[in-house]
Amino acid sequence: MTKSPPRGRRPKPVATHKRKRSRDGLATSPSQAAMVSSDAAVGPLSIEIGGLIEAARQHVAQAANAALTTLYWEIGSRIRREVLEEKRAEYGAAIVSALGRHLQARFGRGFGEKSLRHMLRFAEAFPDGEIVSALRRQLSWTHFKRLIYLDDPLKREFYAEMCRVEGWSTRALQQKIDGMLYERTALSRKPAELIRTELAALREKNELTPDLVFQDPYLLDFLGLHDAFSERDLESALLREIERFLLVLGGGFAFVVRQKRITLDGDDYYIDLLFYHRKLRRLVVSELKIGDFKPADSGQVELYLRWLDRHERQPGEEPPVAIILCAGKKTETVEYLDLRGRGIHVAEYLTELPPHEVLRDRFHQAIAAARARLEQRAADEDPRVTLPTGSKRRPS
Repeated sequence: MTKSPPRGRRPKPVATHKRKRSRDGLATSPSQAAMVSSDAAVGPLSIEIGGLIEAARQHVAQAANAALTTLYWEIGSRIRREVLEEKRAEYGAAIVSALGRHLQARFGRGFGEKSLRHMLRFAEAFPDGEIVSALRRQLSWTHFKRLIYLDDPLKREFYAEMCRVEGWSTRALQQKIDGMLYERTALSRKPAELIRTELAALREKNELTPDLVFQDPYLLDFLGLHDAFSERDLESALLREIERFLLVLGGGFAFVVRQKRITLDGDDYYIDLLFYHRKLRRLVVSELKIGDFKPADSGQVELYLRWLDRHERQPGEEPPVAIILCAGKKTETVEYLDLRGRGIHVAEYLTELPPHEVLRDRFHQAIAAARARLEQRAADEDPRVTLPTGSKRRPS
């Protein structure tokens, strides 16, 4: 039985709050509405502070990586000096093994015998501490472990400097090595002294040259083109896979336009693909050919370069250059045309790859042949130059 209120008194009204409705029609309490309003207000601040936190974490990680890389190099250098002083392989092996046991017991597996051998190899492959100090800001210890077992010092320096300049991940670095990028660059076909000069300019001044960027051949197996196809098929396939094509071309390339029209004396000409390279600071023409390279192709491309230089080149930019991508080329024909001096690079493309060993042998043969031709040319121009054993001077 419910009691009635005393006579003459009215019951106290119960406080009620009207619920606001949100934009989607659902009822929200005042506290919920205030919370939503606060979240909206702190949104930009939260993003800004989050950016500061992420930047600090990255800075700490980079500093830790640089410190560890320096430590590993110093350990390797110290062991190397100790081993080299004795000049006995058995002594060196025993020292590394015993030291690894002692350090692993104190500091963990990261300083065991296997790790010490990596550090020793690190100091052998990069004996100059100043170079290591410059590279450690961009390259991690994992990067260095990919590099130190490359047998050719010039190849090792090329990958280290390009990794620094283009910011490759360790995975990207391994892909470049597996794809034999160094062997496919124009740089690798030069004499060793010229290679050292260009790599030194890249290291000391960040000077990137077309010979460090352009490749031969370009591996376009990802396009899925087989049997017979037209130039338009090749162009369309490259545009469909433009992101992958840009990765193949290398860092710094930006796509500008396809079928760029040029009008001269009432005649229209069309550039197949036009790119811009940020670090080279120049336009790059890409002309596609499904057959072998012909001398007439270079005349057509030279016309494009002259027009672009006059009408499209911006203040502060370098003169435009070109890549003629063709299914095949005759090396001697290209050499006699002296196209590099005119800013034209002729390269083959492969839409189907042979076995890795066949590809590697082909690249090595091409490098050896190119270097031999350069040495022959130098000897023809200067009789004081000594030719390799078995080579003969051309009659004048």
